[in-house]
Amino acid sequence: MPDDWCAHRFDHLSAELAANMPETMARMRELCPVAHSEAYGGFWVVAGYEDVLAAAQDWRTYSSAHGLSVTRAPTVVRNLPVEADPPEQRVFKRLVNPYFTPAVVAGWTKPARALVGRLLDEFLDDGACEFMDAFARPFPSLAFFELVLGAPPAEVPRVAHLASRSSVPNHPEARECWLGLYDWIKDFIAARREQPPRGDVVDAVLGAVIDGRPITDDEIIGTVQLLILGGLETTAGALGLMFHRFCREPEIPALLRARPELIPRAVEELLRLDPPFVSVGRTVVRDAELGGRTVKEGDKVLIHWASANRDAAEFADPDTFDPGRERNRHFAFGVGPHRCAGSNLARLNLRVALEETLRRMDDIALADDTEVRFHAGLTRSPLALPIVFTVRTGTS
Repeated sequence: MPDDWCAHRFDHLSAELAANMPETMARMRELCPVAHSEAYGGFWVVAGYEDVLAAAQDWRTYSSAHGLSVTRAPTVVRNLPVEADPPEQRVFKRLVNPYFTPAVVAGWTKPARALVGRLLDEFLDDGACEFMDAFARPFPSLAFFELVLGAPPAEVPRVAHLASRSSVPNHPEARECWLGLYDWIKDFIAARREQPPRGDVVDAVLGAVIDGRPITDDEIIGTVQLLILGGLETTAGALGLMFHRFCREPEIPALLRARPELIPRAVEELLRLDPPFVSVGRTVVRDAELGGRTVKEGDKVLIHWASANRDAAEFADPDTFDPGRERNRHFAFGVGPHRCAGSNLARLNLRVALEETLRRMDDIALADDTEVRFHAGLTRSPLALPIVFTVRTGTS
């Protein structure tokens, strides 16, 4: 993107940015690591690793309690706990954290692997698929509905559509989809209240006590809403971005087939290179200095995780895939108080997905004449990814 655009007209909802994000953000770090954009009434863009780390950890200056987007999405209720600051944020995060520990998530490995197998069986013999629709979106959605929410799998397509549309602040259907998601969660919660307790995260939220009072219905819906958005959208985006890279760099899947023990570290490196959660908004609540620039109370700030993940000041040879990287403090799951509570589940799903797909698929490539376009906003993923492949024999 042109230097003037980077320095003064940066637009995180731009389709051109989504298509050229690594190159554009590299120029941002070089030209203006903390830039002020005139778009959407004005906001700051934070591109460098150390500045991103400082802003994300300083919740007393950079507040999450005023929404997560520079362009305010028309949400019905707050997404909790990410649209709250400590100490309120900690109360809601403690509700969900015990249900996503490594020990709990490890128990979902076998059913997750079985689900991957069922999905692969549906299209593998065709030698081609639209990967986002055939696998990247349904796998984490079905896994989340079955293993975490205890919700009917038949509802996945509707809820996934609502979650996808509502996450784009300028989408013409955003308001309608937020309302639809609110209504679906409201009905789901009502149904769960009529069922015997399962001892899961939904039961924990339903029975929560907040500062000595029962949790409100809107707080319940806001907490479940965030679980859905995190459980469906970001893991699907990560899978799509990983397979897009596999099509362009076939030596990566070849290496992981030859050395599958590298897959857990490869997941971390692929998330660093192509995070699906690219940026997050904050509001300045007291004057401060950031990267040599003065930010004022009331200013909006866009913290760019994806840019920080490729900062050469933190990562040697930052644009290269290196599963042996000794130090990989990437921000794919955020950092600070709002670091993703579901990161262990995401890692499990991604690891199992790569183990099983690479075991059964070879020669992965984009279908002829395919131009991949990307979802633009606070998250990034291929809108569609038509691929062709060969089936590895003896791996069913």
